[in-house]
Amino acid sequence: MARVGFKMKLKRGNETEYEKRHVEIWPELQMLLQNTGIRNYTIFRDDLTLFAYLEIDEPVNLDDLPKNEVMKKWWSYNEPLMECNTDASPVVTILNEIFHQN
Repeated sequence: MARVGFKMKLKRGNETEYEKRHVEIWPELQMLLQNTGIRNYTIFRDDLTLFAYLEIDEPVNLDDLPKNEVMKKWWSYNEPLMECNTDASPVVTILNEIFHQN
């Protein structure tokens, strides 16, 4: 099992809307994440910085998410709220794990 941590960034003024969209997350997106093997996916917010954490048995499965139409649609839906790449995917900074204790 791999633990993955990463950061993303909101555009100011979109904090409430970003949270609202995650409370109302699409069932088809939840199913996609589950079928990819993602579990314990959590997003924390500190002002405009988002910290995300997830666990996955096969991290290589994450490579297929950008090709999925549901994922592309979700990214486009949230693009106005976040710092994004030209394909509407969020700009992501992967974090190196320094410490873990069970």
